[in-house]
Amino acid sequence: MKKSAFKHIHEVEELNITAFMNLMVILVPFLLITAVFSRMTVLELNLPALDAKENAQEKVELQLELVLRENSFEIQDANLGIIKVFPRAQEETRWDLFTDLLVEIKIRFPEEQDITLLLEPTISYKTLIQVMDRVRSAEVLSVLTVETIELFPNISIGDAEMAVLEKSQGEDSE
Repeated sequence: MKKSAFKHIHEVEELNITAFMNLMVILVPFLLITAVFSRMTVLELNLPALDAKENAQEKVELQLELVLRENSFEIQDANLGIIKVFPRAQEETRWDLFTDLLVEIKIRFPEEQDITLLLEPTISYKTLIQVMDRVRSAEVLSVLTVETIELFPNISIGDAEMAVLEKSQGEDSE
């Protein structure tokens, strides 16, 4: 009797891991492929300081602002007001004229490094990134070569005030 009980103890069934191995063969390459394509881009932004108004009263300098609106870009000085209004359409923007205007401002104020982008709520993210790229640097045709010059690398972002015309039209319609 002891021998028959001993036989039952040693008999062990094998574990079937074929289905698990098939899953791993498919899952591991899939995870490796998707991990390769995930990438992150970081843009460095400078937020305005709390005591920037106090410093501005001590010395008067150009405080360049670019207001991004639906139908125009307004380049202005925070102290003096609008310098130039650059009209644009939703579908097409004349980036070459916009860049020429920024290069002209940079030539007049070569030491200026800062610009503030003021956005209306309806401005798309794509438009914001395109403007930031063009505000940082520009390609200028020199004698026989194309040179990249630095325009305004220090960018701050804020909310734009609603246009005065839009406010008055909204009040008239009520």
